[in-house]
Amino acid sequence: MTETTQMPTPPPRDEAKPRSPEFRLAANALRGLRQDLFHDAFAYRPLARMSVDGPVTRRLPGRLREYAAWTPHTLITGIAVITLFIGAVDNDAGVLIGPLTAFPVLLTMLRPIGAFWLSMAAAPVSQVFGDTMDGYPWLPASFACHLTVLTVVAIRTRPRTAGYMWALTAVYGFVADVMLGPSYYYGDDTAPMLVFSALILLVVAIWHTRREARQEVTAQQTVTAHERSRRTRLEERTNIARELHDVVAHHMSVVAIQAEAAPYRVENPPPELERAFATIRENAVAALTELRRVLGVVRAEDYEAPDAPQPTLADLDGLLANVRDTGLSVEKTVTGAVRALPQGVELSAYRIVQEALSNSLRHAPGASAAVEIGYVLGGLGLRIVNGPPPAPSLVKPSPGAGHGITGMRERVTMLNGEMTAGPTDDGGYEVTVFLPVAVTTEDAS
Repeated sequence: MTETTQMPTPPPRDEAKPRSPEFRLAANALRGLRQDLFHDAFAYRPLARMSVDGPVTRRLPGRLREYAAWTPHTLITGIAVITLFIGAVDNDAGVLIGPLTAFPVLLTMLRPIGAFWLSMAAAPVSQVFGDTMDGYPWLPASFACHLTVLTVVAIRTRPRTAGYMWALTAVYGFVADVMLGPSYYYGDDTAPMLVFSALILLVVAIWHTRREARQEVTAQQTVTAHERSRRTRLEERTNIARELHDVVAHHMSVVAIQAEAAPYRVENPPPELERAFATIRENAVAALTELRRVLGVVRAEDYEAPDAPQPTLADLDGLLANVRDTGLSVEKTVTGAVRALPQGVELSAYRIVQEALSNSLRHAPGASAAVEIGYVLGGLGLRIVNGPPPAPSLVKPSPGAGHGITGMRERVTMLNGEMTAGPTDDGGYEVTVFLPVAVTTEDAS
């Protein structure tokens, strides 16, 4: 028998040897260099105008304040003119060197990264056509141009980009020194360029750090102020809820208990009296339930409303029966084809009818009322009207603050509807409401 040797299987690619920290650091550096200086290098990024909210600029007159906003653009343009003058005077080929060194400075206002690359390219070109005895590898005009470009681009970008630009500047100076050593010329400007640019970029980096820290502090202060305001509102809502609970809930509980015990205090009470007290107790308990639900909403922002169904127009008969038990004669009329409406429309319509009938009970006790509901093509129409209170009435009207009408108008406005409310000719009161409902067809549904 022959033995077969099994070759070891190579490890999968996912289980390859992990890269060293140095390799990852170099890869991240190259990725950042490509992202900052090569990706969209000539993208259009216009220089924004300066803010005029500073301690000095805000004291200027209106016209001067507008001009002060262009201070950075004016300063860069002035440096470009100086660079143009230096290149035109100190070189025989000044017609070429001047614009070649001034244009990158102007370009920093529109395409900052592109201006850096143009300044890097202008340095050797100026060295070829200019007077090489004045400086190497930067002529005076190229020196001023590149130093200005580094400063402006560093201000307009982030410190990491400024570090990459300084490193590429150092690489260019080193390569130029190796290829054409400074022994051929009167001086080497690489060291002064790197020293001056490093100092300027360090100042710019500190400025960036201070600005970011100031922005973070401002953002934190804004968040703190917002949280403090939210906490204050929540405390105010809690105080309101506590007052409502202590005042309204206590009295409603007393009404419910007294209404339940009242029939037992009278010997052989008539059935009408028992039904009246039962209705009072049911209304008091229902009011307490609604009050607790509203207090829960007021007390906490994360309150979850119970899953109990909200009333709709289908529950309107129960509301009218409850109102009739209080002695108000109500008639309901429905016109049009009854159909299901959106939940918001159903609830608002129910609450509007409820509030209108409550107003009739308060302001016109003993009067008769009519509720008309019209299902039309474009929405729902409501009309609640009550007559004048009878002249010899034992129950006096109770004054109101007018919040009921305001609440109805708010509901109607929320649904983009229309509402009119006012007295009638015979001394009663009429509320007319139209709630629009979007018409949906089978094709559009």
